[in-house]
Amino acid sequence: MSGAHGADAARAGAPAARARIERRDLLVELGTEELPPKALRSLEDAFAHGLRTRLMQAGLSPGAIESFATPRRLAVLIRRLAARQPDQPIRRRGPPLAASFDAAGAPTRAALGFAQSCGVALDALGRECDPKGTEYLCFDGLKPGAQTVALLPGLVQESLDTMPIPKRMRWGAGEAQFVRPVHWLLMLFGREVVPATVLGVPAGAVSFGHRFMAPGPLRIASPLRYAKALQMRGKVIAVFDARRAAIRTQVEALAAGLGGRAIIGEALLEEVTALVEWPVAIAGQFEPRFLQLPREVLLSTLQEHQRYFAVETAAASLLPWFITISNIDSAEPDLVRAGNERVVRPRLTDAAFFWEQDRRQPLAARRPGLDAITFQTQLGSLGARTERLTALALAIAPRIGADLSASARAAQLAKCDLLTLMVGEFPELQGVMGRHYALADGEAPQLAEAIREHYLPRGAGDALPGAPIGDALALADKLDLLAGIFAIGQKPSGTRDPFGLRRAAIGLLRIVLEHQLELDLVDLIDQAVRLQPLEGIAQRAAPIGAEIYDYVMERLRAQYLERASQNGLSTEMFDAVLAARPVSLLDFDARLRALAGFVARSEGAGLAAANKRIANILKKSEHARPQAVAAERLRESAERALHEQLQAMQRPLSSAVAAGRYEQALQLLAGLGPAVDAFFDHVLVNDPDPALRDNRFALLAQLRAMFCAVADLSRLPG
Repeated sequence: MSGAHGADAARAGAPAARARIERRDLLVELGTEELPPKALRSLEDAFAHGLRTRLMQAGLSPGAIESFATPRRLAVLIRRLAARQPDQPIRRRGPPLAASFDAAGAPTRAALGFAQSCGVALDALGRECDPKGTEYLCFDGLKPGAQTVALLPGLVQESLDTMPIPKRMRWGAGEAQFVRPVHWLLMLFGREVVPATVLGVPAGAVSFGHRFMAPGPLRIASPLRYAKALQMRGKVIAVFDARRAAIRTQVEALAAGLGGRAIIGEALLEEVTALVEWPVAIAGQFEPRFLQLPREVLLSTLQEHQRYFAVETAAASLLPWFITISNIDSAEPDLVRAGNERVVRPRLTDAAFFWEQDRRQPLAARRPGLDAITFQTQLGSLGARTERLTALALAIAPRIGADLSASARAAQLAKCDLLTLMVGEFPELQGVMGRHYALADGEAPQLAEAIREHYLPRGAGDALPGAPIGDALALADKLDLLAGIFAIGQKPSGTRDPFGLRRAAIGLLRIVLEHQLELDLVDLIDQAVRLQPLEGIAQRAAPIGAEIYDYVMERLRAQYLERASQNGLSTEMFDAVLAARPVSLLDFDARLRALAGFVARSEGAGLAAANKRIANILKKSEHARPQAVAAERLRESAERALHEQLQAMQRPLSSAVAAGRYEQALQLLAGLGPAVDAFFDHVLVNDPDPALRDNRFALLAQLRAMFCAVADLSRLPG
């Protein structure tokens, strides 16, 4: 059989060969010391995704995938995985025909050596020509697919090595590294143990159940029996979502039995789920006198510090109960309850003491103490920062209808609660306690609320300030943070953002856009930069301000493009508007929406193409151009007509742009289309006469300036 015919037969038989490949289920379980609870879900997803991706890349056609995660294990079950890779067609080119046979037609050593390296006789080789017509010997064959059991150790190791783990650790005398020490490895392919050593641990068919209720080895007969075996014999609910649902059901039922309803935050529920393998809900009590504390103090103590679920009435009043999730089905639940009550009592006692002590001094009396607390080494004290916030709040307040004196007073008090005992113990309550203490001091409710709101939004989806004073103070806080950190050269890089500048920029954008605040962002950034206590800051303000503007706008780009498919926007449209450097975010939004609507119409592409052509011509002209067009040098009728239209359009276009009627402005520009086309059809821009050439460049420059009145249309495709 010739090489070519052999290859055809191999290709024809390939589908049948693939159909005959055996398939089995794969189970991989990594047993560890307790994994970080807040990262457990992401570790589970990363392991499952990484392994599935590598199996697909290896051509092993994985089926349905199921992942598992508990505090002591990560596992992946993959259905119907191919037992080996499919055979791969290969083609090898040998020596040229002229070098393969001598004058008598006898094969040379080169030809015989090539045949031997392919493992076939010389007459089994085929022939092929390159594009130049040179003929070569060639070999067509099949490369046998590798066995899955031979590939799995490397694929599993790669998946673990590439998981997003910020800091890995070593254990024992080995060199293996993982987020936590690894104690066992289960790898079953069907009923067969995969011979492998991963992270220094040999694979087996044994898992381990609950650390206390079923601590012994647990043999797993097959991958599909894994979850049931762990639950029935090992007292472990391995499926994260099933464990999560069980916790929610138990907590809700227990709270209802107490005559209330549980406060189940999703973040707390997720974290508690990651802390237990066999959840058992238990209710505990605390002294009713602690209900006199602010609600946020109680919730912070119970939820943030103890990982308990609080209980409230239908009217949202807290009850003196909490629900904890035990990781053991204890024979003496009363002892577990009493132990948790003993733990929470001193924390609440401390909180009550802090509340009483803090209220002995008015919030305003702490203002001088801020001068002795360093905000940042180069940026001075918290007292200095307070003065900057006050100046910025006073600049913003009249522009958004906020009371000036209340805004200044709120700015002076905003950081004072950082010196209280309560915030020292519960830093997550900064701003919240400032509000409570301000109200206790008799400050106006709206002013007190602004102290709490100036930290908003604290994260994605968080609420925004509810009044203009809160808006003014929150914007001032974020602008000062951005200005200060950029001014000292500590802007975020990669994933590092120790000062939370991304959150500050996104919060600024949300407040301005969602509350429809008409503000000159460029001017406010410039003021914030100039207020920084740094030598020579006035001379550096412009470039630093431009850098901050660009940083904020990149966050805005991400927000728009997340919903690009719904709003019809594109990154080119965003860049076109950004090139105009609008000072107002509302103005930016109006320009962008007008541009999106215009581009969707037929004349949009033509205008973009003309603008791109003009931009390219002007970019290539290296000599200086006159600023004004000399009408007497316009020789051709097409250039005179274009100039006349530009003159006639100047005033209505400027009026439309000044009034923010950007759809109308773009429609006016679209009316120039025929005149622009005629100009390019009949006028030679690069005329040999320098005077005519320069005048035509000036005409195009005037046209381009008008085109850029709304956005730089040359950045659009077209």
